[in-house]
Amino acid sequence: MDLDAITEYSALHPKPSGLILQYGTAGFRTKAEHLDHVMFRMGLLAVLRSKQTKSTIGVMVTASHNPEEDNGVKLVDPLGEMLAPSWEEHATCLANAEEQDMPRVLMDISVKAAVNLQQDAFIVIGRDTRPTSEKLSQSVIDGVTVLEGQFHDYGLVTTPQLHYMVYCRNTSGQYGEATLEGYYQKLSKAFMELTKKTLCSEDEYRSLKVDCANGIGALKLKEMEHYVSQGLSVQLFNDGTKGKLNHLCGADFVKSHQKPPQGMEMKSNERCCSFDGDADRIVYHYLDVDGHFHLIDGDKIATLISSFLKELLLEIGESLNIGVVQTAYANGSSTRYLEEVMKVPVYCTKTGVKHLHHKAQEFDIGVYFEANGHGTVLFSKAAETKIRQLTKELEDERRKAAAKMLENVIDLFNQVADRQVISTTDAERQVVTPPGLQEAINDLVKKYKLSRAFVRPSGTEDVVRVYAEADSQENADSLARAVSLAVFQLAGGVGETPPGF
Repeated sequence: MDLDAITEYSALHPKPSGLILQYGTAGFRTKAEHLDHVMFRMGLLAVLRSKQTKSTIGVMVTASHNPEEDNGVKLVDPLGEMLAPSWEEHATCLANAEEQDMPRVLMDISVKAAVNLQQDAFIVIGRDTRPTSEKLSQSVIDGVTVLEGQFHDYGLVTTPQLHYMVYCRNTSGQYGEATLEGYYQKLSKAFMELTKKTLCSEDEYRSLKVDCANGIGALKLKEMEHYVSQGLSVQLFNDGTKGKLNHLCGADFVKSHQKPPQGMEMKSNERCCSFDGDADRIVYHYLDVDGHFHLIDGDKIATLISSFLKELLLEIGESLNIGVVQTAYANGSSTRYLEEVMKVPVYCTKTGVKHLHHKAQEFDIGVYFEANGHGTVLFSKAAETKIRQLTKELEDERRKAAAKMLENVIDLFNQVADRQVISTTDAERQVVTPPGLQEAINDLVKKYKLSRAFVRPSGTEDVVRVYAEADSQENADSLARAVSLAVFQLAGGVGETPPGF
C-alpha cells in the first residue's frame, strides 16, 4: 500500500474539518457538496473489501428518494447484498478520519480485517441521474485506482441493476450475464413466464402507467420496454424531461402524501405505479370509480404475494417453508391477516433491507417488503424448482381477499436538533432514550382502540419518524400528532411546534 500516493490523492479530495457522517441504512447520504472526500475514501474501502473477500464489490452513487441536491454512496457485497455490518463501522471510521489520520486509519482497517494487500481487486461502479453523480463517481474511481484496483464503470444504472451485476460477476455468470442486455433478458423472460396465464386480452388490463420520479428508472425502463412489449404496454410519466428528481412525485411522495404524483393523469381503475429516484422502490396505486385514491404499498404487496404463493403450495400439497419478514412499522392489519387468516408466519426485524433480507434467507420462500416499496421474494433452489412446476391459477376472489387489509395508518416525521438522541430496542418498537419518551408514548396509545405507535431516527434523512395506527383515520391522525408533540418536547425538537397544537 503506497501511503504517500494515497496522501497525495487524498489532498485532491479534502475532508471538511469537523464533518461527521454515519454509514446508515443505505450508506452515506447528505448534501452533495459534502461528499467528495467520502466518495474517494469509499473507493479505497471497496478495494480493501474486494481483496478481503476475493470478490467483485459494487459502489453505487445515489441518494435514492432524497431531494436532487443530496447525494450518497453505498457498497454492495459479493452476493449483491448490503455491506456487512462490521464493514459499515470501517466505512464510518474512514469517512470521518481527519485528513492527516486517514492513511493510518486505512492501514488499521486492513490489519483488523486481515486483508491480503497483494490480492487483486475488482470494483463495479454505477450512478443515478443527479447532476452531481458523475463527478462524485469519478472520485470513487480515484480511490480505486490509487490502491491499484481494477474497475468497470457501468455509468447510469438503477440500484437493482448494479446489485445484479455484482452477483453475476461473483457467480461466474451462473446467475446471469453481467450486462444491461443480460439484465433485461433475464427479467423480461421471468415476467413473461409469470404473466402469460394471467394477462387478459383487453388492452386496458395489459397497460401500466409508471411514475419514474424524474430519475434513472425512466431511462432504463425505456431501454427495457421492447423486451416486454408483447405482454405489457407501458406509459412513462415524470421521465426526467422536465421537473426535478423526486419533487412532488415518486414512491416516497405517493406513500407519504397518499395521493397521485404530479405529472400523471389517472383515470378510474387504471393500473399505476411509482418508482423512487434510483428505482429500487415501487408502490402501486389507482383511483376507484368514485375517484378515491388507493395505495398498494409494500405491506400489501408482500401480503398479496405471500398469500398467492401459499395458495399455490396448498393446491399441489407442497409443504415448503414460507415466511414473511416485516418491520415494526408494517401495517398491523397486514400482519394479522397473514398470521390469522393465511396462517403464514411473520417475523419482525429492525428497519432496513439488510435486516429483512438476512432473515428471509432462512426460509424456502422468504417474502419481505418494507412499506416504502423496498423488497423482494427469495426462493431456495428446491422452492424455485417447485414453483416453476405450478400452472394452476388462483380464483379471482382468493386474490382479492388478500387485499382486504386496509387500516388507518399515518407516517409522519419530526425535526429535532440531533436524531441520534433517540435510540431504540426490540426491532425499533421500544424507545430507550431519551428518558420518559417511551412512557409518554405508552400513555398516549392507551387512549385509542386498536392502536400502536413507534418512533425511530431515520436511517436516511435527518428526521425522526413517527408511526401511528388506530381504529379510525381521525384517531390515527390524533395519535400521530400527540406522539409527534411528545417527541418534540422530550427529544429536542427544533422549529415550529408540530401542527395541531
